[in-house]
Amino acid sequence: MDYKNAGVDIEAGYKAVELMKKHIESTMRSGVLTGIGGFSGAFSLEPFKNMEEPVLVSGTDGVGTKLKLAFKMDKHDTVGIDCVAMCVNDIACAGGEPLFFLDYIACGRNKPEKIADIVSGVADGCRQAGAALIGGETAEMPGFYPADEYDLAGFAVGIADRKNMVTGENIKPGDIIIGIASSGLHSNGFSLVRKVFDTRKESLCRTYESLGGKSLGEVLLTPTIIYVSALRAVKESGINIKGCCHITGGGFYENIPRMLHEGIHAEIETGCYEVPPVFGMLAKDGDIPRDIMYNTFNMGIGMMITVSEADADKAVSLINSSGQKAFAAGRITEGKKGVTLL
Repeated sequence: MDYKNAGVDIEAGYKAVELMKKHIESTMRSGVLTGIGGFSGAFSLEPFKNMEEPVLVSGTDGVGTKLKLAFKMDKHDTVGIDCVAMCVNDIACAGGEPLFFLDYIACGRNKPEKIADIVSGVADGCRQAGAALIGGETAEMPGFYPADEYDLAGFAVGIADRKNMVTGENIKPGDIIIGIASSGLHSNGFSLVRKVFDTRKESLCRTYESLGGKSLGEVLLTPTIIYVSALRAVKESGINIKGCCHITGGGFYENIPRMLHEGIHAEIETGCYEVPPVFGMLAKDGDIPRDIMYNTFNMGIGMMITVSEADADKAVSLINSSGQKAFAAGRITEGKKGVTLL
């Protein structure tokens, strides 16, 4: 008896590392001190020594049950973007610049080509965020995970000068809430999605005119947008981002209040932007009430920022120029901390 007969193929692990090296190397940035294969990753903070009060900002998350659809479609090269996005978008919300990322893949059987596909997506996400992929772990766990399934999670660290952190403490009535469009469902609500839609492969491969001629599976697997560059464009212009929220699990009702302080209220004009058609399909096919939709999904807005009314038009223009779609989505009023959807 040996480890391979017990279900763990060490040689496959070596091959997976070789296949992923080119993807990892494509994410390198100044500050990285270690190469692939060490016991840990090291990153120098020397480039940031001129900050008045440097603060490390971290985020960790996973892809969740969206992975079940990746298994059904046998498509593994985009879920890594989701994993990175869920971590670095939270860092960007706090005003931080993502520095580096580490991934964790746990699988029932190590198929090197599949692992390399997953890591190619992680590397793509890291490049979009400007973060280096400096480490990770692939754990082969036979008997714990089915042979053809895996879980994917990650951890990111960023940095911010404390004076430039986004805290929400200066938000006041009259400020404008700017929404930045999502690419679709992103990585939240998929346990409900899988209850509503038929997720057999033949159903996922069916195309719909209402989805722009795309298949349902293609739309559902569309990766989460990474908003780092859009927020950076606003900050570098000198505009003060007073508040920021990443619309993830809990939708509008849970996430928008997280950027507010007591005594102020957010009003969102839900009719001021186009909601992607997949949300309409979900609501109709699942007979899901409006409040549940907005309490579960991002409903077409993946990130919101709050700026002064005088800065709103310029902020929208800068975000649009960065490649994302932005619009004035609401306004801050006096009142109990919370959100009203108009």
